[in-house]
Amino acid sequence: MINAPAPDRPLLVLLRRLIAWLAGEPAPASTSADTAAPDEPGCSAHDSATSSSGSTQIPATAEQSARAIGPRGLALIKRFEGCARVRGDGLIEAYPDPGTGAEPWTIGWGATGADRFSGGRIRAGTVWTQSQCDARLAEDLARYAAEVARAIGQTPTSQGQFDALVSFHYNTGAIARATLTRKHKARDYAGAAAEFARWNKAGGRVLRGLTRRRAAEAELYQS
Repeated sequence: MINAPAPDRPLLVLLRRLIAWLAGEPAPASTSADTAAPDEPGCSAHDSATSSSGSTQIPATAEQSARAIGPRGLALIKRFEGCARVRGDGLIEAYPDPGTGAEPWTIGWGATGADRFSGGRIRAGTVWTQSQCDARLAEDLARYAAEVARAIGQTPTSQGQFDALVSFHYNTGAIARATLTRKHKARDYAGAAAEFARWNKAGGRVLRGLTRRRAAEAELYQS
């Protein structure tokens, strides 16, 4: 037996309302399922959480939504990380750590470790597109912001302080063990601000780039 095709959704809505009117009942309210075209994407949290490049970010948890990095923090991270080593073909190439001259290899906006796009780890010869670099930054910032939020708990924290702490953690990975964090949680904000300057070494050497970054983070923390 051949099944008759299902009526279009707009027609189905009209039929429902006509039946309700004939029966003397209130017309049923339209739903998003009734009014949306079959292939029209909905506006879910996942759909709306995209970077400026169109790359999808990790959906935010309640904790992340309450503690998200702000524009000043993002600008600071991008300024010091840079999206370096753009090749002539537009792809972005990994580069060695400035302190060691080798590991950990870095790509895009300071990404290290696992290469989820090509598999394995980020190493010499790893190349990504710009959109992959942007997607990785969005994912990493969501994760690091959540880790900072857990580390500081309910301590009163301004947006500037939070942004500075996320930048610090993004660069060092040390939010859980740093004296800076302990002083912040003790509400010794002046003491915490002074701690940034201690984290200016890589490979046992003081680096001017790290010194400038720590100074910028301390300034943002105190803003």
